[in-house]
This record gives sequence, C-alpha cells and structure tokens, in this order.
Amino acid sequence: MADKSDFRPQSFAIVGAGPVGCIVAAFLAKAGYTVTLCDVVEELIQPAVERGIILEGAENLTQKVQHTCTSIDDLPQYNPDVIFITVKANALPLIASAMESFYNEEMAVVSWQNGIDTELELAKVLGRKGVMRAVVNYGCGLAGPAHVKLPFHHPPHYIQELDPESAGMAKAVADALTKSGLTSEHTDKIVSMVWRKGVLNACMNPVCAVTGLTMAQAMGDPIVFSIVDALVKECIAVARANEINLGWDFYPNAISYMSNAGNHKPSMLMDIEAGRRTEIDYINGKFVEYGKQAGIPTPYNFTLQTLVKGLESRL
Repeated sequence: MADKSDFRPQSFAIVGAGPVGCIVAAFLAKAGYTVTLCDVVEELIQPAVERGIILEGAENLTQKVQHTCTSIDDLPQYNPDVIFITVKANALPLIASAMESFYNEEMAVVSWQNGIDTELELAKVLGRKGVMRAVVNYGCGLAGPAHVKLPFHHPPHYIQELDPESAGMAKAVADALTKSGLTSEHTDKIVSMVWRKGVLNACMNPVCAVTGLTMAQAMGDPIVFSIVDALVKECIAVARANEINLGWDFYPNAISYMSNAGNHKPSMLMDIEAGRRTEIDYINGKFVEYGKQAGIPTPYNFTLQTLVKGLESRL
C-alpha cells in the first residue's frame, strides 16, 4: 500500500542504552512487544535481561527485555520492524553507515533524539522512505546501568515521517508507543516542534555546560540570565529568517518554561562532567549553520558552541 497502512510492528530495536533508550525499551517490552536493546557498552545492557530496566520517578516500573546486543551488525538476527535511535546525535554518521548493510524500506527508523536535523543525517545514508523523527517529552538521567530516574513525563510525544508515503508506518509506530504507555501522536508539524525544543536546548544546555550551574541557578542569576535571554532572541531570529514557525507567543513561553526548569543539570553539563562528547554541533551549531544560510549573525550561538568545543578538547 502506498501509505504503508498495513504496517503492524511487533519487533523493536533500540540503539542506545542511555536513559532515553531504556525508557522506550521498558515500555515497549511491558506491552508485550519483542525488544532488543543495543549498546556498545556491555555493562549498560546486561541488567536489562536479567534484572530488568528500572524506571523511578514520574513513572515507576521494572521490566526485562528479550534481547540485548553490543553491535548494530547483530540486529538483523532479531528482525526488527522498527529501530529507535536514542544515542547522542554525534554518533549518527557511524550508526547510519552500520545500518546501511541490512536496512530496507519495509523497516522504520526513528530518530528519538535531541538536536536539529538528526533525521536528515540518517536519510543521507538510508534514504528518506522509512526514516522518521520524534519529539520526546520526558526528562531523565541514568542512575546506573538500566536504571533511570524520570523527574518528569509530559506526554504526548510526537512523530512524523520524512516521506509522505510512509505516513501509515509513522501512525503505526505512534499507535504501538501509545499502547505501551508512551502516548504518542502522528503530526505534520514536527519541524516546528523540533525547533521549539531546539531553542530551549540551545539556551540552557551550553550555558550550564560552560558555567557548571544547574538550570535554576542559571535562570536565577541576572548576569547569566542575560546570556540566556540573548540566545533565545538570536535563535528566534534565525528560525524566522528560515521560515520556521515557532508561534507568536514562543518567547514568553520559553522564558517561563526555563524559569520553572528546576534545580537539575541538563544533559550537556552531565556529558562534560562525565568526559563525554556533547551534541553541541546539532544544537547551537545548527543555529549557526542556519544563521549563515539566511544571513543572520549568530554571535551568541557561535560563542557558546566554541566554548563547549573548547571544553571537549580537554576530554
């Protein structure tokens, strides 16, 4: 069928056993779907089969998955109908090239990640047909291998296909997620949603990564807040110049949301503290890139991107 409306996924693979991947793996397995959790770090996936994935906070459950593996090359033996990519965006080129040998257009691949244009990185190698993008609305952190803390879960989550002919597949994936407890909706506005979330990430993540402050501390300090405020305005200007619709009331809503973000560390600060590379190129780097495309100066985004890259150079 043209829109793949007969697509009924039963087997799911999740690439990345960080907190984002563990959550979707646990919910899908709890609903009775076959789940394979894949990560190159074996210690992260070992408890998922024996003890089960533990979720605590806004959601509480312990759930085992059926299969684990440490290489994407092993995924074909589990015949996944859908592959969720939940790793940091900087790993996408390697992951897409590893999947190229077995990917086919009957399979859905979902970028379940932060960052702008992550789905396009996948499509460069895999084509557009089965590639999808999601916007995920939960906050999480890894307390230990397959052990996740969830400060908040604000469904619904959203998903959209790159190729209109795959709309039926995207709707089927959303239905499976909803049945599992991760209420999800099919949308035709995913680009706007990604950019709205991207602005928030671009304004909080690098500022906290550079200063070592929590989100509440950054928003509560008048000097630091002035940088956050300038970033918001710069990102909005870039979005408008590229005809991305954020909504007329985005600015006050963004400031309000970040002001109530809580006294916790965003993922980029946790990455720096843990000695990991960040997703800065897919967050602030994208605003620099799209700013150049539209002739909009981006001094704040460029400065924060450069400072975070400087921190990464020490890792």
